[in-house]
Amino acid sequence: MVTRGDSREGDRTASSAASPIPLDPRHVDERVDLRVLSAMRRIIRSVDLYSRELASKAKITSPQLVCLLTLVEKGPMTATTISREVFLSPSTIVGILDRLEEKGLVKRQRAREDRRVVKVTVTDEGRQVAEAAPSPLQDTLTEALHKLPESEQVEIAKSLERVVSLMEVQHIDAAPILETGPIVKPNKNEPA
Repeated sequence: MVTRGDSREGDRTASSAASPIPLDPRHVDERVDLRVLSAMRRIIRSVDLYSRELASKAKITSPQLVCLLTLVEKGPMTATTISREVFLSPSTIVGILDRLEEKGLVKRQRAREDRRVVKVTVTDEGRQVAEAAPSPLQDTLTEALHKLPESEQVEIAKSLERVVSLMEVQHIDAAPILETGPIVKPNKNEPA
């Protein structure tokens, strides 16, 4: 499917090949930023729509299924460990586990060796749901990926992982206020 963005890209490529004047790099970067943002929004929208479809058909959302599959594959673990495994915040995991527990798919138990530790385990019904559920990834994407050469599949995964690493915030001091910009210390002579 050709979108407006794709069409303009083709026009730019054709016109730049005919023109000896190079494009201004600042404009190219802006267009790349917009293309990346647009692609990410389309991916997020697609994932959201598929999660809704999965919820209506299989009665489980994609995040719930990912947590359930992780527990089936790796065994009992704490909510914090699940959070790290599936890259969701601990508070989001608690809500997901609440819903999975309400459905009877997981159960929480205090560890015998340390009563402060709560382990999450999959029930027999949870295992059955995990085995019968469709992929948490869209079937069309799964099938298309499997048709690609393995080297290209790995390259796509690496590219997406690179985008994630570029987006991760590192070396930023947490400000005690909910405002962007520099933190300015008040002048001792000015009222607070």
